[in-house]
Amino acid sequence: MSLLAAANNPFAEIIFDGHFLIAAPVALLAGLVSFLSPCVLPLVPGYLGYVTGLSGVELTERSTSRMVLGAGLFVLGFSIIFVLIGAVFTYATTWLRFEGGWVTQVLGVVVVFMGLIFLGAFRFFQREAKIHRRPPDGLLGAPILGATFGIGWAPCIGPTLAAVLALVYGAEPERGALLVFIYCLGLGLPFILISLGLQRGMRAVNFFVKHKTAVMRTGGGVLIAVGLLMVTGIWNTWVYALQDWFANEIVMPI
Repeated sequence: MSLLAAANNPFAEIIFDGHFLIAAPVALLAGLVSFLSPCVLPLVPGYLGYVTGLSGVELTERSTSRMVLGAGLFVLGFSIIFVLIGAVFTYATTWLRFEGGWVTQVLGVVVVFMGLIFLGAFRFFQREAKIHRRPPDGLLGAPILGATFGIGWAPCIGPTLAAVLALVYGAEPERGALLVFIYCLGLGLPFILISLGLQRGMRAVNFFVKHKTAVMRTGGGVLIAVGLLMVTGIWNTWVYALQDWFANEIVMPI
């Protein structure tokens, strides 16, 4: 086992697990792609205005502290929802106890399917769950709006989050929750970074809005590529190779 895992550190056992080391950057990228998608990115100014209670000139003239706090509370709201989903999903899948390479292959097909949905295929799955009851604007309603955003499952978030959940099938609830939290970092940190430098952030937003087709193709391509790696067995090969590397190269000092 790895250095820290050999010391019976449960958290280290998760971090140094081969599957987690490969899945974590995929989850982070999936979150970032979700943020850059046409379902989320154009709405960023509106979200920031709503969660801070500011709009127009006020957003550019007021201090950044209120915007950062509002953005942070908003991110916290949907992160709680997604992390709970990750923990419940992994806990539930442990009851199924399906084992073998065929499980990874089936999940790979699911991830490929999610990538196709992200690219715009299967319009039936492009719909969004709407919650018409609006929380109060301002800081008080920011986490509630974030939770509503998470429950709403925008078409560009559902496929990427579902793909991340496929990567943690059968894992411990802690590992599933942590991987989904990394997904939330990819999705949520840009909100906070933009609130720190609003004007520059808005220029970046406009750039990606203009290139939304490239973003969608990139995101869908990443999901399809990950799915194909799982279907062909290359994903498991990489996982086992990493586990062997940690077992042989990282030795606990005497």
